[in-house]
Amino acid sequence: MIKFLYIKKQKNSILLYNKQQRGFSLIELMVVVVILGIIVLGLVTFFTGGAKSWVAGQSQLEAQRNARQAMDRMVREIREADYVASTSISDDIDFHTPFVGSISYSLSVSGGDLKRDDIPMINNVQSLVFTYFDNSGNLVVISDSDKESKVSKVHIDLQVDVDQDNNPDITLNADVNLRNFSL
Repeated sequence: MIKFLYIKKQKNSILLYNKQQRGFSLIELMVVVVILGIIVLGLVTFFTGGAKSWVAGQSQLEAQRNARQAMDRMVREIREADYVASTSISDDIDFHTPFVGSISYSLSVSGGDLKRDDIPMINNVQSLVFTYFDNSGNLVVISDSDKESKVSKVHIDLQVDVDQDNNPDITLNADVNLRNFSL
């Protein structure tokens, strides 16, 4: 095929033009639009996934901070207890401090809330277990007939399920040595 070139003179320069070059065809434009659409779709998917991960991370961070604060408060108050009062289940503790009086921590069966004296502290608690030990490290079972038990150490296990998928996302545990002012 013979191409005709036109020569156009401008001040001290010569420009060559191809007469058959007229622009892009419709198919070429459609291919470019499809390629750009795929690239933009990939970028949107990438940024959306990143935003969802950030939001999930922030909610888990907040839940972890709340769980740590609740655990720290429990540990601080149980450490001041002069005796552990009667309780029959492992996800409930009743104790007495000389400064505040009676305090109880329990796990709400219906909502999964950790409660202090029936006031919710944190949500989505999957399990809360209190284990009691005496001065010798022996396991102590507290019965309803005990007015004042000889508990000197309490082990606390707390598991929180932030995303409610039945797998604990946050697991905290602590060993608390009671000061036992009355012993």
